[in-house]
Amino acid sequence: MGGRDTVPTVRTKRAVRPGKAVSGKKALPGKGRLAVIGERPLVAETPESLLDDDTTPTSRFFVRNNGLLPERIRQPERWTLTIDGEVDESLTLSLAELKKNFAPVTARLLLECGGNGRSFFSPRAKGVQWTHGGAGCPEWTGVRVADVLAAARLKRSAVFSGHYGCDPTVSGGTRKPAMSRGVPIAKLLDDSNLIAWAINGEPLPLLHGFPLRLVVPGWPASISTKWLTRIWIRNRYHDGPGMGGENYRVPVKPIRPGDPIDPGNLTDLESMPVRSIISRPADLARFAAGTRVIDLRGAAWAGDDTVTRVDLSIDGGATWQAVDLSPPRNRHDWQRWTASLPFPSDGYFEILSRATDSRGVMQPFHATNWNPHGYGGNPMHRISIRIGK
Repeated sequence: MGGRDTVPTVRTKRAVRPGKAVSGKKALPGKGRLAVIGERPLVAETPESLLDDDTTPTSRFFVRNNGLLPERIRQPERWTLTIDGEVDESLTLSLAELKKNFAPVTARLLLECGGNGRSFFSPRAKGVQWTHGGAGCPEWTGVRVADVLAAARLKRSAVFSGHYGCDPTVSGGTRKPAMSRGVPIAKLLDDSNLIAWAINGEPLPLLHGFPLRLVVPGWPASISTKWLTRIWIRNRYHDGPGMGGENYRVPVKPIRPGDPIDPGNLTDLESMPVRSIISRPADLARFAAGTRVIDLRGAAWAGDDTVTRVDLSIDGGATWQAVDLSPPRNRHDWQRWTASLPFPSDGYFEILSRATDSRGVMQPFHATNWNPHGYGGNPMHRISIRIGK
């Protein structure tokens, strides 16, 4: 495949028609109560109350496309992936060969959109206005990226990767990739990274990259290329669509909204920031008069790090109560938590959830480090409840 930014020619699938309206947003057929927040390309987020399973069901896993859906792939076992560039042996492997020649791995791995939390920035940042619902933690099955790269034998000159899928651009073009992102070789070799063909024990749906995709947890999910056709090993930083400029980059030194952007003050968003959500009760839940203890559940995660504690507050952060936090099942799994929270009276309450990661970094009250595209916004999750009338 050489060094050209090319993808296989495919026909564009007709645009997915949205379903009935849900809470003022459009619903996506086959995806439960996910809300469509972008239609071209297709984007749908998961309400936090639907992220209440230890393993995120496929029907509740968020959708983020950067191009159009390719037409349904026929003969998936013949689908091929090429590993080339700075390797001693370029490989072109069919899906059947990947399954036959490498040890399969199944793990629960969290993926999160780099723009998750974008809607909380003020002033408004560019892009799809995610709340906290651009994340999920299904179970993936595939082979380790590191095992496949070992077979290709990386050269000492290998520095960065470039990932390619076959999705058409939003205009329907197939001569150039809709997006092609990559990571430093050290991240690519992380044992958690998979070339996956299954989600939750079933073949990937087309919407999630059938028949083959990358799963690179901990960093922005745009790196986890769907409909994967190529991993290009490069001797320099990758310059595909979605790299450089303001793409998935955040300020090193904070900037004032509206000030000119100095490219030298931007760095790639890598490990995603610490975040926690409350999945039960749902926002606006009501409880019977006289209720004095409410059981809560939720999840927390922290990119390449782990979460060391989650605290809840019902008085705006004046006081906090720690939750019971479970360890991850495997690296890059999210951490589920539970709590029994006391309430002093009937009435209206706001509940805040704040996570702290293994580096001691806490979620802020408000989205910080404003940037034009709203990457990395991770304010505390808050819900409101009412006890009694």
